[in-house]
Amino acid sequence: MNIIALGPKDLLIASGFIFLAGGLSLALKLGIARRLFIAALRTVIQLTLLGFLLEGIFKLDSPLPVLLLLLFMTLVAGREAAARTKKRYAYLFLDTTLAMGISAFFVGAIVTQVVIGVKPWYHPQYVIPLLGMILGNALNGVSLALDSFLEYVLSRREEIELALVYGAERLEALRRPFRHAVRRGLIPIINAMSVAGIVSLPGMMTGQILAGTPPLQAVAYQILVMFMLAGAYALGAIGVVFLAGRKILGKELRLRREIFS
Repeated sequence: MNIIALGPKDLLIASGFIFLAGGLSLALKLGIARRLFIAALRTVIQLTLLGFLLEGIFKLDSPLPVLLLLLFMTLVAGREAAARTKKRYAYLFLDTTLAMGISAFFVGAIVTQVVIGVKPWYHPQYVIPLLGMILGNALNGVSLALDSFLEYVLSRREEIELALVYGAERLEALRRPFRHAVRRGLIPIINAMSVAGIVSLPGMMTGQILAGTPPLQAVAYQILVMFMLAGAYALGAIGVVFLAGRKILGKELRLRREIFS
């Protein structure tokens, strides 16, 4: 494979696009130039540190560093999903982290161990990028679903409380907000799959082609990734809404308004 290496000079030229976006923000008074530059700086620092960390993990060839890194990534993803939710309640971070972790590790285990057949099972070259991809994408589905669910429940609490008064069970009382939230959470991946290969060339496929992988093989991996992400989106959205529903209604099956902050 003939890979064209990128050096500091190339990245410096590419940074011109950030300055272009920042300049347009200042000219149009959008008020996001500072946030844009901070985000760009964080991107450079975080990815550079990750690159050094991955090189070290690859050399160690041990399952413990891989698992520790995946655990850290899951905790950060859970925190980000919780931070993106407008409405907040007690143990929100726990619910988002559990939903992210269960969906990512379940889907990731099937993809790496059954579909691809990674050996050894913790092979960092496959396990870390694939799990990271699942966490990064499923985060959107989890946060969207949870935000929609909480907004629906709080805006129509009288309707839900009336259903409980008439003897509705938890799933029956929350059926409408549950469906509404999960549908909302799946919108990003459905949109991405709908335009893949027509409007956009997905990231993994593009990266593999640039690295010299035959196009059809890159396509096969991208299809696998899109289906993998659809499963993670669905599991994450359903999981976080289910966990939130249990917290909101509680064992006594009443709308616990006191847990919201």
